[in-house]
Amino acid sequence: MLSTGPYDDRVPTTGRDEAGTPAHGTRAVTPDDAPATPLPAHEAGAADVAVVGAAAHRGRHASDAAVDETDAPDDDEPTLLRLQRRLFSDAALALDATRRARLLGWLLPLAVTAFGGIIRFWRLGVPHNLVFDETYYVKEAYSMLVRGYEASWGQDPNPRFEAGDVSMLQVDPEYVVHPPVGKWMIALGIQLGGGVTSSFAWRLSVAVCGTLAILMIARIGRRLFASTALGTLAGLFLAVDGQAIVHSRVSLLDPFLMFFCLAAFGFLLLDRDQARHRLAVRAAAVLDSGGQLGDGPGLGIRWWRLAAAVSLGLAIGTKWSGMYFLALFGLMSVAWDMSARRAVGVRHWVRAGVVRDGVVAGVSMVLISAAVYLASWTGWFLSKDGWGRQWAAENPGQGVQWLPPALRSLWKYHQDMWHFHVTLETPHAYQANPLGWIVQWRATSYFYPTDISGLQGSAALHACGAKACSQAITALGNPLIWWGGAAAALVAVFWLIRFRDWRAGAVLSGIVAGWFPWFMYMHRTIFTFYSVAFVPWVVLTLVYLLGLLIGPQTPGEERSRSLAIVWVSAFATLVVAVGAFFYPVWTAWVIPYDQWHLRMWLQSWV
Repeated sequence: MLSTGPYDDRVPTTGRDEAGTPAHGTRAVTPDDAPATPLPAHEAGAADVAVVGAAAHRGRHASDAAVDETDAPDDDEPTLLRLQRRLFSDAALALDATRRARLLGWLLPLAVTAFGGIIRFWRLGVPHNLVFDETYYVKEAYSMLVRGYEASWGQDPNPRFEAGDVSMLQVDPEYVVHPPVGKWMIALGIQLGGGVTSSFAWRLSVAVCGTLAILMIARIGRRLFASTALGTLAGLFLAVDGQAIVHSRVSLLDPFLMFFCLAAFGFLLLDRDQARHRLAVRAAAVLDSGGQLGDGPGLGIRWWRLAAAVSLGLAIGTKWSGMYFLALFGLMSVAWDMSARRAVGVRHWVRAGVVRDGVVAGVSMVLISAAVYLASWTGWFLSKDGWGRQWAAENPGQGVQWLPPALRSLWKYHQDMWHFHVTLETPHAYQANPLGWIVQWRATSYFYPTDISGLQGSAALHACGAKACSQAITALGNPLIWWGGAAAALVAVFWLIRFRDWRAGAVLSGIVAGWFPWFMYMHRTIFTFYSVAFVPWVVLTLVYLLGLLIGPQTPGEERSRSLAIVWVSAFATLVVAVGAFFYPVWTAWVIPYDQWHLRMWLQSWV
């Protein structure tokens, strides 16, 4: 049975009026709008850990921070403590209360990260072929290392490139339609991983980012749900998801988009907690001095929010679809601020949230993200031969005349890129309607070489022990995670509307930002593998549902809760087993054709 604690974010009488006078006979319902251990007072402005921390069911439900309205007011309770209890749930306050809890909060996420790293790095260099769009991004990355921009390679360069011959790299620019950050990331891996002759080096950066994403989501889940167990479960699910595994082993741009957006989400959770602690400290000081809260105190420089803006700038510098995450995450962060101000007793909390938080947040996040994005084009600016670099000089009377020549050229280049993206309608065998992405209806086949599938007789027996063989890299999510995540998303929508559970909105945010915008581009050629950008939020939504099924520790319900834990544990075991079952077709194992076909549960996966 799903737990239905008071998720309501509504704040009735605050226990004090705006002038700081106690409102006798009333006790505020504490909204559960903050999930994590607040910082000590002396650390209110200090940085927290770099990789995100914690959250779901411990003691009382993570969302169950509400104080019963029938509770008698405690006039002896310090104002600061009372405000912290309104802003932070009991489970969140207790999350890091002991040394053992803090230790497990790192050891368990690190354990699932190590597991996920092993299955990502094992045989990372196989196949020693440019897989799918690696034909663009790996060669472009090497070109950026050598030329500073994407140069052309001539006709049919892949066989020679795979053999380690890069002599056909030219000086003439190549027309490319994505920003440079993801390619610089691949280039960094090539530089550090052994050079362009190593297919391991081609994929080193995506493997590192894919592995770190497991640690991030485990710590994010711990903070979000106030539960080390549920955070670790989120890490485990990401470790065994097919989209996450494939895109940790094939150098495309989308895994970097996912990585930077997930980092930004984690930074905003840290900002949320730090801002709430500052709000509690400063509001308590005002109330204790007999002052009026008005719109509430200022919260100072929001360093974690600025870090999120940097990360989102890198996401946009990888793929433009990062802009949707910037817009939605920015709005969500301001909504959290509004709710916090309402919780401490600010009467005009909407106005206060917009004026004191929203305007500054919007301007700072957009400007910082834009500056980071622009800086990512430094190589292009420094070159003379990058695509379109001399357009302004060659077309002096055209374009945006008030811009400097370099920016005028870049703007024209961006106009051409945008035109390409919105008019790309070339049919492709694996293009997919976005409606089916959430259930992985149409897989994307990245690699299925005929030199393996065409083997016969003794050659086939030698390669795979059967009469016919297959070797595949199929971009397909773990079916149980995605099908369960789709159902969980419906539950999360209901919980958000019915109980105003902020966590439901948080887990849905990445799905909305990463998936919904693609419905505007259904006319163009798009693919299911784009869903890797929001796979962390599918995982978090599924774990959120499992947390609801387990429910809080309630006296008299120990047996039903234990049974729920058993069922959730059994489901998690099945998810891992399904991941192991599909692993060969995610990672280019040579297997009998019948074994490959056994894994194609739907005809649309073939």
